[in-house]
Amino acid sequence: MKARAIHRHARVAPRKVRLVADLVRGMPVTRALEILACTRKGAAPMLTRVINSAVANATTKGDVDVDQLLVSKITVDQGPMLKRYLPRAMGRATMIQKKTSHILVVVESNPH
Repeated sequence: MKARAIHRHARVAPRKVRLVADLVRGMPVTRALEILACTRKGAAPMLTRVINSAVANATTKGDVDVDQLLVSKITVDQGPMLKRYLPRAMGRATMIQKKTSHILVVVESNPH
């Protein structure tokens, strides 16, 4: 059985989240949460919350053993950018792009 959770408009750049997502993709949920607890990246608490939400969705869908769940899929897509301007020399301005991410986590029960 599959369950999923989505965190939309996360205020961190997608390429930073993908570094952390690649660490835990395909792992059992308990092992993935242990790795995220020791990871010193800003995206690790966000991914922990999304994985915990997906596990909660799986347990409410049916009778599922949490120890048998795998993180089968994690995708990190780019969300809308917040555009800000920074004043520069000679009356010019440069645009600052504050990127956002859409994080999708799918957990499924281990077939073994």
